[in-house]
Formats: sequence, structure tokens, C-alpha cells
Amino acid sequence: MADQAQRMREIFQKGQVFKESHKGGLSRTFVVASGKGGVGKTNIVVNLALILGQLGQKITILDTDFGMANVDILFDLNSRFTLIDVIQGRKDFDDVILKGPGNVRVIPGGSGLSQIVDLDRQQRERLISRFSLLEEKGGLMLIDCPAGLSHDVLSFIAAADELILVTTPEPTAITDVYSIIKIVDNYKLHSRVNLIVNMMNSARDGQNVFKRIKRVCESFLEIEVVFLGGIEYDQSVQRAVLSSFPYVLQFPHSRAAHCTRDIARRILFGVEKPEGEAPGAGKKKGFIKRLLNLWRAK
Repeated sequence: MADQAQRMREIFQKGQVFKESHKGGLSRTFVVASGKGGVGKTNIVVNLALILGQLGQKITILDTDFGMANVDILFDLNSRFTLIDVIQGRKDFDDVILKGPGNVRVIPGGSGLSQIVDLDRQQRERLISRFSLLEEKGGLMLIDCPAGLSHDVLSFIAAADELILVTTPEPTAITDVYSIIKIVDNYKLHSRVNLIVNMMNSARDGQNVFKRIKRVCESFLEIEVVFLGGIEYDQSVQRAVLSSFPYVLQFPHSRAAHCTRDIARRILFGVEKPEGEAPGAGKKKGFIKRLLNLWRAK
């Protein structure tokens, strides 16, 4: 793991990944990750995407949870094709992308996405060209990563503009998410991470988790931790999951939906930027190019 992350850092230092200035395309790409499973990460991605769509954003969800991909299930969508069909030239993106409610689109990755590592040059160029067409349409991309740390997860973290980590107040979840922050800091993949605390008992509960993580990071690491907010435990969430329907649509007045709206607004408007910098300014375009460069270095 350390050797892989070290190689990623060398790529950044040599300028092999970020070479182009941001000129349109996807305004921001977010990787959403967690240290362990069962913290509600995918459910947050789905419902957060819907709120961002309601706020006028074009949203694309890339589901990369290999073998456990279930974004389409939470939307109650029928996924006939995946990204691998695009890679192998059998389908175009228009055939693969699932249209969800509002401004949300879903790209099901499934188990096929792991095969990108072994693509030949022609397949890589085809994938880059197809993704370039997608990026030209603009909007935000949320990348739902599998829980834990693997080379693929680290690659997505390094290639994305921003990292959102999801935890719960459970001690093991906090410990695991801190492990990710430590890796990100040690190999300088990002200078800042964003934190969401899920299933909290109260707003104070979420603040306590954030302060605990922030205090440890300030003592031992050199990375900024930004608290995007927390989502209180709400039985409406489980009821919505059982009916394969996002809770912000089925229970729009629930406490969980209210918390998710607050987080979405902080993502769009609440993160402080350097003076004179607009949201998305300074970002580098070509997410898929950066990702493929990282995978070539594996």
C-alpha cells in the first residue's frame, strides 16, 4: 500500500497528472469514501446528489463499488449495461447512463470497472474520448467508492478534486476514517478532507466526532479537516431503503432530509475559498485522464 501511494506522490511531483488548467467541463469531482462498510455512504451519495440537483446542479454519480454496486438499486433503476460495455466499444455512454430523478445521472461501474487497469492503448483512448464528451456537459460528479483502502480507492482519491469521508460516531468507524486521512496526508494526495458524520444522535454528537478527529489531525498531521455536517439517526432512512426510494424524496420533511440539505448547501456555498476565487476555480480538468495515468503507474 505504501509503495503504491509513494508512486502516486511521485507522479504528482513530476507533473504527470495535472497538466491542464480548468476550462469548463466538470466543475468539481468528489470522491466519497469511508473507512468501513455500514456507515451509509452510498445512501448519502444518492440523496446528496438529489438535493444538489434540486439546487440546480447537473449531477453524475459514478458507482465504483466493485461487486457491491447498488446506487441503481437505491434509485430503483434497471441497470442493463455498465461502463465496461463502453470500454469494450459495445455501447455508447447514452446507452449506459441511467437517468434518475431531477438532474441526476448514474454511471453503473459494477465489477467491470476494475478491468480498466488492463486496458490496451486503443481502449484507453476510447474511454478518454467518451469521458471527455461527458465532461463537456459540465456539472458535478460524485464518485461512490468501496469502503476501506485499496489501490483503486487511492487512485480515485488522488484523481478527484475533493475528498468527502463518511463516518459514524462508532469508535471503529472513527479510527478507520482517521487511517484514510493519515494516508492522504502522508502522501500529499490532498491538503484538505471533508467530513460527514452519519447516524448521529444529535448535532452535538456530530460536532464531538469532528472535534475529536480535527484535534488528532492538528496534533500529528498537516491536513485541514472541514466539517460538512452530520445526519441524525432517522427511521425514515431505513423505511426509504426498504422501498428502494431515496429518503429526500419519500420523506422530504424528515430530519435526515433536512440535514442532507444543509450539507449540500455547504458543499456549494459554505466552503471558504481564497479571496477572489470562485467555486471550482483552479481545478484541473480531465478526471479520467488523471485516473488512467495513476493506474498506468500501478
